[in-house]
Amino acid sequence: MRFLITSSALFLSVILLQLSSGGVGPLDALSGLTLGFTTNQIGLLGSAHFLGFFIGCWWAPRLMGSIGHSRAFAAFTATGAIGLIAHFLVIDPMAWALMRIASGLCVAGCYTVIEAWLQARVTNANRGRAMGTYRIVDMGASLAAQMVISVLEPASYVSYNLLAILCCAALLPITLSKSAQPETPDAPRLRPMLAVARSPLAAAGVVVAALSSASFRMVGPVYGTQVGLGTDQIAWFLAAFVFGGALAQYPVGWLADKFDRRWVLIWLSGAAILSCASTALSGGLGTTTVMVNAVFFGLTAFPIYSVAAAHANDFASADERVELSAALMFFFALGAIAAPTVASGLINWFGPAALFVMIAVGHAVLIVFGIARMRIRPTVENRTRYVYAPRTSFTIGRLMGRQRDRNS
Repeated sequence: MRFLITSSALFLSVILLQLSSGGVGPLDALSGLTLGFTTNQIGLLGSAHFLGFFIGCWWAPRLMGSIGHSRAFAAFTATGAIGLIAHFLVIDPMAWALMRIASGLCVAGCYTVIEAWLQARVTNANRGRAMGTYRIVDMGASLAAQMVISVLEPASYVSYNLLAILCCAALLPITLSKSAQPETPDAPRLRPMLAVARSPLAAAGVVVAALSSASFRMVGPVYGTQVGLGTDQIAWFLAAFVFGGALAQYPVGWLADKFDRRWVLIWLSGAAILSCASTALSGGLGTTTVMVNAVFFGLTAFPIYSVAAAHANDFASADERVELSAALMFFFALGAIAAPTVASGLINWFGPAALFVMIAVGHAVLIVFGIARMRIRPTVENRTRYVYAPRTSFTIGRLMGRQRDRNS
């Protein structure tokens, strides 16, 4: 309880930040359609967001070390707010792409600061409960952010102003907090090949996870519009994916701790392919069918990142885990940068069902690669715990600390 009270300002900032940043992606897609942007241009906006996210993940720890936590948080929040407000100063796809780089930079930078601050407050005794609370706050706010779209009018200056206000409001809890700033931790070294060395399957798994979530959340509104969903229904459609992912965490975690994690990845991908096929073939069968398919897709695709991360950590030493977490995030960011652009191009050429055909192909490749890897290397006996792994910053591995250890 003491931890919750002292960290309430940080959690409130997470909620406000998620409501702002989680809403801008779908709003940009719907606004772009309203303003006559092409499907490819809308996909470019999603890719630009994750390019900014990648830059922010790398730069944020270094900026925080130079100017401190609060100033770095203020700088990143201001960057995000400027990107939101500037949308209707220049209505041009390329200009909006630059603004989305700013929003991605804001998200990565703010999460890096928040997680560094939380890390300074957790102990081995309360780390599990702290991460559980953080997970609930983050996923709950992400779910609510999708619903924000239902009350925002596309291509409206007021809508972007409201998101900018939420972004600025995220500053208040931290800047008004009386808590002293913690010491700034060293930035983790970025060693992408560490992930490949420890588990090529895990590296492939996080790329497929990015292919699924980034394309769905950034280009999903285009799919929804083309199959006849209204704006409020698109909000429910996106929220259903997040809700399914939240529901999956406990049962998938139990399976990943009980069975070979490679088989869990394979079966999740197989179920995701079924979900994609169902969604692609039932786009005209009514809103309820579309929503149920979105929940099923979240149940199967959302947990893949965490299972892949757990599998990679099975082969890593304790002192490698922070850098391994950053390496996995690197591959996730690469996949997330490419996915929206590729998905939008396929929709433009072949229609809305192509989004889920692309995702299904990615999961099919992961299944084949997983089976091949099982023939090359046996699984480990003493495995780490399954832990939900947020895709928030390169420093999340430091916050998770010893939570993966069986004896912690």
